[in-house]
Amino acid sequence: MEIPLLLGRGLTEQDDARAPRVAVINQAFAKAHFGNENPIGKRFGFDPEKPDEIEIVGVARDAKYTSQRDRVEPTAYQSWRQVLKRMTFATFEVRTMRDPAASIAGIRQAMSEVDSNLPLSDIRTQVQQADETLAMERMFAKLLTLFGLIAQQLAAIGLYGVMAYVVSQRTHEIGIRMALGADRRNVLMMVVRQGMVLTVVGIAIGLAAAYVLTKYLESLTSMLFGVEPRDPWTFAVIAVVLGVVALVACLVPARRATKVDPLTALRYE
Repeated sequence: MEIPLLLGRGLTEQDDARAPRVAVINQAFAKAHFGNENPIGKRFGFDPEKPDEIEIVGVARDAKYTSQRDRVEPTAYQSWRQVLKRMTFATFEVRTMRDPAASIAGIRQAMSEVDSNLPLSDIRTQVQQADETLAMERMFAKLLTLFGLIAQQLAAIGLYGVMAYVVSQRTHEIGIRMALGADRRNVLMMVVRQGMVLTVVGIAIGLAAAYVLTKYLESLTSMLFGVEPRDPWTFAVIAVVLGVVALVACLVPARRATKVDPLTALRYE
């Protein structure tokens, strides 16, 4: 599985039923039971009557096995040759140099040559297993993305409508400004500035409210991987995207305002 070995050694073929019981533990196991001490050479046991039955010979890096949602549990790896009596099933992990799906037939043939009566079931690639455990999260992510895009479009349409209405209400004023010497650039900047001020205020209030409300959404953190609920980059990207959308929504009525004919505007009621 290419889980890095941090201390000691791994399990070998010599660790069979005749050899002393040994195990490789993970970092969570070492921290939970030995603190900052070096666990190599320490002993433990699963049987209360044999508390020192197993010697620790290595420490491996923490890893998750069943689901990305699970926290890393203290784990001990043992040689299957030393725990054969307790085995009810076995899971084989096969690393391939090509498409894993193309190797299934060869794996079945190899198992058949060992024991034709040995059942082989539930064959899945590592990618398939990861996809299955994240299916619900990905569905929620797609739905939330869709709702977010809809909300963004509604905000843009609303901002455009407000700015278009403001421009129509200020047509007389804009005409007077242009008649007194204001050029198109001045009018464009005036309209865009007004819209962006509203946008910046709205984004600031929204980000502050979102930052406060995240502490009430801790139950959703199990659906986040590699990002915190208050991730600063996420907040920054959202603010930038909303700002760009708002700028585009302001530019259309602003450009329309620059095309106002001063004579027409002065007669406008």
